[in-house]
Order: sequence, then structure tokens, then C-alpha cells
Amino acid sequence: MKSGFTYIMTNKHHNVLYVGCTVDLVKRVSQHKRHFYKGAFTDHYNCEYCVYFEEFSDYNSSIKRENQMKNMKREKKIALINERNPEWKELVTEKGFCEKTELWSEKVKSVLEEIKKNKNSSTNT
Repeated sequence: MKSGFTYIMTNKHHNVLYVGCTVDLVKRVSQHKRHFYKGAFTDHYNCEYCVYFEEFSDYNSSIKRENQMKNMKREKKIALINERNPEWKELVTEKGFCEKTELWSEKVKSVLEEIKKNKNSSTNT
């Protein structure tokens, strides 16, 4: 099954927020930046900056999260962005991820490995 991303795009003034999901975040952000879908919400409001994203191991989970986020009040979406990206830096461009950040799935994997390592060391003593 394909992995997926849920993301938030904004415009240069940060007064518009768009929530979407995709299997290829770099390609999708590139489409937003090029105004690929003429007349779409992101085209009309110039949402060209990806300021937040979450990675999921399967696409269905990203769709569920997209629906949750679309039902959130604006203040809650802003809080999500501020928690992970307080400077509202552009995180993804058509060229790729802007910063070498550890993806959520990798963070979970490393935490699980650390727990397993600690469990094994405590049973050996």
C-alpha cells in the first residue's frame, strides 16, 4: 500500500490555509506552485507555500487526517503549524524537502528501536 501525506499550504500573507493529501508531496507542491489546476482554490488564493505536513504509512490514513484537519477551526490549524514550524518556513518546494528533517515514520521507527533496546538491556541485567 502507498504511503501518504497530509499537508497545509498558505499564501505569502499567511491569511489563507489549504489542507490536502497526496502520495507524492513534492510533485503536489510543485503543482500548487505552478497553478497547475486553474481556477482551483489554491490557484485562486495563491497558496504556494507548504508550511506543514504529516507522513502516513498508508494513503487511507492521510485521507482520514485530511478530513479531520479540514473540520478543524483555523486556530487549531495555526497551532499545528506553530508547534512544528513556528517561523512558517517553506518546508517543501518543487525541488524537494527544504530541510533534512526526519520523517514521522522514521521518528516512530527510531523510538520503537530505542524502547526495544532498553527492554533488552533491562532483561539482561
